[in-house]
Amino acid sequence: MGSLLLAVIYLIFISLGLPDSLLGSGWPKMQTAFDVPSSYAGYISMTISFMTIISALLSPGLIKRFQTKWIVIVSIFLTIVGLFGFSNSKEYFMLLVIAIPYGLGAGAIDASINHYVANHYSGSAMNFLHCFYGVGAMISPYIMALALNRARWNEGYSWTALVQTGILLIVIISIPLWKKNEDRAGEDKTGDSAGISQTLKVNGVILTLISFFAYASGEATCFLWTPSYFAGTRTGLTDELIASFGALIFGGLMLGRLVSGFISDRLGDRVMIRLGIAVELIGILMVLIPSTRYMIAAAGFVIIGTGMGPIYPAIQHMAPKNFGKRYSAAVIGLQMACAYTGSTFMPLAFGLLQQRIGIAIMPVYLLVFLILNIVLIEIAYKRISIELTLK
Repeated sequence: MGSLLLAVIYLIFISLGLPDSLLGSGWPKMQTAFDVPSSYAGYISMTISFMTIISALLSPGLIKRFQTKWIVIVSIFLTIVGLFGFSNSKEYFMLLVIAIPYGLGAGAIDASINHYVANHYSGSAMNFLHCFYGVGAMISPYIMALALNRARWNEGYSWTALVQTGILLIVIISIPLWKKNEDRAGEDKTGDSAGISQTLKVNGVILTLISFFAYASGEATCFLWTPSYFAGTRTGLTDELIASFGALIFGGLMLGRLVSGFISDRLGDRVMIRLGIAVELIGILMVLIPSTRYMIAAAGFVIIGTGMGPIYPAIQHMAPKNFGKRYSAAVIGLQMACAYTGSTFMPLAFGLLQQRIGIAIMPVYLLVFLILNIVLIEIAYKRISIELTLK
């Protein structure tokens, strides 16, 4: 039964990844349709992420009050509302309004499932979980590319919403399975969980949060701007090919997490973070290579995604071990909030920056966040290790 529940959880993370790459893939055409500057994609992304921050901050309370399955069902439904809303938007401002339920659907499900898996399963399971997020995020650019080839960008959103609806039905059908597993294993008792204000006082938490912010800033910038990077730095590419480049980073993420799922239990979360940073650096250096051809840069973005792959799940999985189960729900909720804060503001900041300097500055922008990520996480974990040794 436990393995069947884990399979459903993996499917849930496919649904979580499906909406995330649509905006970046469809934006070159959406920008033309709405007749707005390219940087306006950042305002949509910011709205989605801001609502996700709110739901992530509310997640510790939701986890205390509701079972994970109900948080999941409501959250997937909200993303379906958002996807259908985007597909039927006629004016740019409508995208900003629909982004509210679109974003609310992501934060609570992300935090609750990460908390559940971090407390019940191994680091390997956590990596496979986020690998399936990559599956969903990699599929949707191809859905958008197909829509651009055969219909319009609107259908890219509506077709994805239909896939989400199918996943929601499977989750609803699986409710008895959740109940059987709850009866056998039980969910964590979170009645004595620490609040956010208490958690922020724990040594190493704030540094970990800032590091997570840096990681998510680079990741979200890739999510949103990779197709536009190729549109702005390479010539002679078709609309369909440019849209498909949105899958590069997600394909890399999926590959990185798939490989990590097989080796993370042996190497440990901290080693996986260091390996991921090293691989990501190689990818950034490849994108920096001056070339009129797109293949080297395309391979570079895949490698960037591969390096990013183990970082997110490793940091999340370490929360109960580093800070204890009493603080884990709040730590994971805060990590999600910081991640989405980075997702909210940093792609927008890059949009404004690239309008002034040019989109070719993107790999340098990513390099800054990579350095912040590794430096801060190493300092945080060193402090935590010292404290655990003293105890």
